[in-house]
Amino acid sequence: MKQQNVVVLGATGSIGASTLDVVTRHPGRFRVLGLSAHRDVDRLVALCATHHPAYVAIADASLTSELQTKLAAAGVAAHVLSGAAGLVELASLPEADAVMAAIVGAAGLQPTLAAARGGKRILLANKESLVMAGPLFMREVHDHGATLLPIDSEHNAVFQCMPSDFARGLSAVGVSRVLLTASGGPFRDFPAEHLDSVTPDQACAHPNWSMGRKISVDSATLMNKGLEVIEARWLFDASPESIEVVVHPQSVIHSLVAYTDGSVLAQLGNPDMRTPIAHAMAWPERIDSGVEPLDLFQVARLDFRPADRQRFPCLRLAYDALAAGGTATAVLNAANEVAVAAFLDGEVRFTAIPHVIEATLEALGTASADDLETVIEWDSEARTYATEWLTGHAGKQHRP
Repeated sequence: MKQQNVVVLGATGSIGASTLDVVTRHPGRFRVLGLSAHRDVDRLVALCATHHPAYVAIADASLTSELQTKLAAAGVAAHVLSGAAGLVELASLPEADAVMAAIVGAAGLQPTLAAARGGKRILLANKESLVMAGPLFMREVHDHGATLLPIDSEHNAVFQCMPSDFARGLSAVGVSRVLLTASGGPFRDFPAEHLDSVTPDQACAHPNWSMGRKISVDSATLMNKGLEVIEARWLFDASPESIEVVVHPQSVIHSLVAYTDGSVLAQLGNPDMRTPIAHAMAWPERIDSGVEPLDLFQVARLDFRPADRQRFPCLRLAYDALAAGGTATAVLNAANEVAVAAFLDGEVRFTAIPHVIEATLEALGTASADDLETVIEWDSEARTYATEWLTGHAGKQHRP
């Protein structure tokens, strides 16, 4: 068995930590070739001291000298890359076999595209690559012979429940619906009239999963599920109307696929990201992930309810942007990132998030998104507009 050289983009985040845990369990199968971080130099150096990558990248180029100094002090001999260009170089290293794309947000688009153009096995945890530039990204994957394997627990579950030849077209293989499950987040049973006053810490207290703060807020607004709907549309070439969101509080069924004969296949497991990571890293084989076996007797019950698009307008906005097409989904993602950052910084109320997104979508409209330059341009314009909108509405939207 040939040892795979693995690059982990976003190594200091929760997905990065889970990936490196799986790698450590299988030293004969995987080798860490490269690691990257945004700004956490100390954590990155500690990971390098443990995993001894040949390459290391820091997204914030101003920290390059500090990284080099601390690597030398730790006795780590690794080639240092920096900035956006360094991430692109790391993702496309000729000797890299697999790239874990786990950078959060729009910053992950260009390095993940570079991995596609390098024909890599892409372990896709950066959903923004498909949200912002779905048609462009999938074209690059196809044209360069890359292998795309989803890491999000929902999409990985769908992938596991699909027939192996689903690329022929879902109708051709008898698939009628894709059902994405959602926990409902920390506010699924919260009185709607009290959402105005929730705090960032409340929004980040996910009932089932341990995640970063940005994605935790997205889960609380159900925007994360909206982004996953867009991602599923491109991953599986599924029509938007065939993708449904089902609130499933236990987070045991990670998603389902319904077939025209009435069958519904589901993938179940404990809520631990090491399961989809191990699946994608070893695919088509199966390896130990370190996750405890699911005890159905302890679970005891499985509940389901419809996703309320009135209570969670971010989900509705995601469907609307997907229907609009073109640059609308990039605008949606950019405005959401701006709004969530403002909420986490205590600048706006939780309920302001969908208002920012809707205002930005209405103001900018949409255009064809045939190339990366256009996507980046509209992403930038959306961030500018959302920031200006927040400034103009600060009095109404500020948290008390």
